[in-house]
Amino acid sequence: MRTRTAKATAAALVAVPLALVGTAPQNHAQDASPSPSGTFGPGCAGLSQKAGTARDKVVEAAAAYPQLSHLVSAAVRAHLNGTLDGRPDITVFAPDDQAFQTASVSQLASLLANPGQLKKVLTYHVVEQRITPDELSHGSFTTMEGGKLTTSGSGTDFKVNGKANIVCGNIQAANATVYVIDAVLQPPS
Repeated sequence: MRTRTAKATAAALVAVPLALVGTAPQNHAQDASPSPSGTFGPGCAGLSQKAGTARDKVVEAAAAYPQLSHLVSAAVRAHLNGTLDGRPDITVFAPDDQAFQTASVSQLASLLANPGQLKKVLTYHVVEQRITPDELSHGSFTTMEGGKLTTSGSGTDFKVNGKANIVCGNIQAANATVYVIDAVLQPPS
C-alpha cells in the first residue's frame, strides 16, 4: 500500500504544472557576455514544470517537463534511468518532444525496437561533467556513448553539433545540468 501511495503521489507531482521556467533573471544577448546566468533561451517560457526540480535527480526532473515526455519514456525503455540518476555530475542535451516528432515513424519505431541502438543514441546526448554556459561558445566534449559532441554560439544563442538549437538551457537538477534542444542527435558512425 505504501509503494502504491508513493507512486500515486509521484505521478500527481509530475502531472501538476505549477510554474514556468524562465522567470529567473536572464542575461540577454545585448551585452558581450557569452555566458547567460540562470535559464536562457527562446523556449524557456513555454516549458511548464513542477517546482523544485533542482532537488530531483535528472530523470525525475526531466519527467516534470511535459515537453520531455518522449525522452523520459525512451530513457526508461533503454534502462538508463538508474544509470543517469546514479551519476554525480552530468550534462544532458535533452531533445524535446518536437525533436522526436521530426523523425519519421519508421525511424522512431526502428530505434525503439532496438534497445542497444536506443541506448547508444541516448547516451550520445549525455556528457559526464556539468557544462556551464561559459563553456558552450566553442565546446568539444566526449559523450557517455564515447563520441564527440560540439557546441558553438554566443549570448543566449547556442547550437549543438552545428544543427540542434538550445531552446532552453542551464536547467539544474540535483545531479545534472540540462539543455533542451530541438533535434535528436545521431552519434558518429
